[in-house]
Amino acid sequence: MAPVLAHKDSRQRRQNLQPFNININEENFHTKVEEGREALLQDYDTPVPNVVTGYKGELGNISLLLFLYVLQGIPLGLAGSIPLILQTKNVSYTDQAFFSFVFWPFSLKLLWAPLVDAVYIKKFGRRKSWLVPTQYILGFFMIYLSTKVDTLLGNDRHSPDIIALTVAFFIFEVLAATQDIAVDGWALTMLSRQNVGYASTCNSVGQTAGYFMGNVLFLALESADFCNKYLRLTPQSRGIVTLADFMFFWGAVFLITTTIVALLKKEDQKGLQQREETQNIKETYRLLFSIVQMPAVLSFCFLILTAKIGFSAADAVTGLKMVEQGVPKEHLALLAVPMVPLQILLPLLISKYTAGPRPLNVMYKAMPFRLLMGLEFAILVWWTPKVAHEGGFPIYYYIVVLLSYALHQVTVYSMYVAVMAFNAKISDPLIGGTYMTLLNTVSNLGGNWPATVALWLVDPLTVKECVGAQGQSCGTANAAELCTQLGGTCVTTLDGYYVESVVCVLLGFGWWFFLGPKFTRLQDEDSSSWKCRRSTSN
Repeated sequence: MAPVLAHKDSRQRRQNLQPFNININEENFHTKVEEGREALLQDYDTPVPNVVTGYKGELGNISLLLFLYVLQGIPLGLAGSIPLILQTKNVSYTDQAFFSFVFWPFSLKLLWAPLVDAVYIKKFGRRKSWLVPTQYILGFFMIYLSTKVDTLLGNDRHSPDIIALTVAFFIFEVLAATQDIAVDGWALTMLSRQNVGYASTCNSVGQTAGYFMGNVLFLALESADFCNKYLRLTPQSRGIVTLADFMFFWGAVFLITTTIVALLKKEDQKGLQQREETQNIKETYRLLFSIVQMPAVLSFCFLILTAKIGFSAADAVTGLKMVEQGVPKEHLALLAVPMVPLQILLPLLISKYTAGPRPLNVMYKAMPFRLLMGLEFAILVWWTPKVAHEGGFPIYYYIVVLLSYALHQVTVYSMYVAVMAFNAKISDPLIGGTYMTLLNTVSNLGGNWPATVALWLVDPLTVKECVGAQGQSCGTANAAELCTQLGGTCVTTLDGYYVESVVCVLLGFGWWFFLGPKFTRLQDEDSSSWKCRRSTSN
């Protein structure tokens, strides 16, 4: 129920643990499998180096990868917590929309990924050439930001500096996305052929753990109410940690662990060198352009970029509205914990139905149910203030929220797994990593831009009137301030969230009825329609 996060739809991010923060970052989960397959195909004739079979023989490498992905999840989780903190400071939804650009870098990393692949210092190591400096910059940046973040978030005397916050965390996420590119590439050569499949496991488990610590755990420990109720004997006015403390600690962790990796971990420059050779930068960008030019891919891109419009109000705004209605942000984050087993099981169960030749049929059938869940969320937000009492919210309220989120997750993962299965099915195996990353980048952007627009439109669609000050209005921020100064109060007569919820559902059903059949017919395209004609010249 929280605002946007890759993730992972990064998600981020951004996979997201927070309820109603539906941004599963499709670029990482299944792309690892395709990248591994691509690496093996390219190295088919290369002599296999002597490696220890079984994961136990490479437990050190697997542990390192897992830890690097945990570090990657920390910035994602911290960025995902900021909109909830901002909402408690009564910022506008226009400001929330501006900050939502922070979650775009993981969907756009394909733009600079070829540079990370091709430009490096050979003696230092292809992946360490980017990983080490990027993590050092992340560490120093987190420590520096820890000294400024309280001021940027505002206090009783001044409001949050949204522009500076957005710029700072956008840089934060660009660095995290760059680290992700380097770690993803290193995973394919750090592990042997027999164990390369563990890379995706390290990615999903590590990022989930990192996001959990940077988001759910941080919000709980930052909340004075939560700490006083569950962790302290003597109540205090603040939580156990602050955002500044948390960022300083993890900045130090980044610096220390990066130094250890730089000094002690060596890349295999001999036996596995040929496995990681890729085309030059110009060839990579030419290849991406040639893929996008194919008619079938163009149709897919247009349809996937518009398919999630109907979900944007529910996914991007619902969590913020619930915080606005008084639901503690830390309670909202903690509701994600019991959902973790469901989020692990759902892809396994749904994959049984998407393994056939027509996986998009599952998405098409799940879509109307997910759209209807958007209306259910709107009713849930409307119901929230009616059940609130002085001590907070009753337990049955949280049970209803949890059940709603669980049902929503079934529809979300049904669509997600179906699209991922289709992407894997149509990707040219000889360029599977590049192809899959491109398709998943487009899929992620299809969730990013509607979420940003949905946040941006809440305020313009909201109608308020000034009560208690004759002749005044609340149409603008200045007018609302004048109304308050004259003794009046701005009262919402029409909440733009409800308008958006209805409009989005109508647009979603329009897409499902008119464009949905065309989307499923992409499955009927001949396999040659998805094959890319690669240039044989270097």
